[in-house]
Amino acid sequence: MKILISPAKSINEQCDFPQVEFTTPQFAKEATSLSKKLKKLKPKQLIDLMHVSADIAKLNVNRFKNWYLSETPTEEVRPAGFLFTGEVYRGLDISTLSETELTVAQNRLRMLSGMYGLLRPLDLIYPYRLEMGTNFQVNDKAKNLYAFWGQKLTKQLQKETEKGEWIVNLASNEYAKAVNWKELKRPFVTPNFKEFKNGEYKMVMVYAKQARGAMARYLIQNELKDIEDLKGYDVDGYRFDPNQSTETEWVFVR
Repeated sequence: MKILISPAKSINEQCDFPQVEFTTPQFAKEATSLSKKLKKLKPKQLIDLMHVSADIAKLNVNRFKNWYLSETPTEEVRPAGFLFTGEVYRGLDISTLSETELTVAQNRLRMLSGMYGLLRPLDLIYPYRLEMGTNFQVNDKAKNLYAFWGQKLTKQLQKETEKGEWIVNLASNEYAKAVNWKELKRPFVTPNFKEFKNGEYKMVMVYAKQARGAMARYLIQNELKDIEDLKGYDVDGYRFDPNQSTETEWVFVR
């Protein structure tokens, strides 16, 4: 069983992490190619492209200019699962996983990325800002990042999974649609989380993001093998609601 989550805009460049065996991103070559194109952009171009403030644009212009790969941690390069922060990663709380659980996470958890394609928790990455939905033309064949990454992500997930192996998609829509699910030919389910407010169930994004991370943690710690067991998920008061669920979208409410 594989678990997909989104990356985060917010990062902690001073993050602590265990001294374990680190890995290099599987699409390092593609990331290098992207960095060469991105480092040519000026702050004004990043503001228009990413719809960010001048300060964030300047920060990321410098990041792209100084971007590099490393096989060992450096002052800038950190393992992806520890570098990312934000609500999903608060729910995941990777720094409190045991060494055994971290090994499970390395095998099962994958982070979709506009810069690196597909990341494992212990992949060493340089800080960046490049959302999958960014309308950045990579080359004549790839008019945007979806076109650039789509086939690569789909083939890599096929390679990493066996026929009939489930994928639990906890990524946001922006990132999940980078995968060609029909071509992937693997069973998958997308959990969604809703709160009961004012007489009806609604998705509250901050809670939904936290819940995605918490469910990823649950899947890592419990090493579920039967997808039906996920319907028993009850962390933080959530419960499976069959009435709101479909075959591929499972709704958990509280």
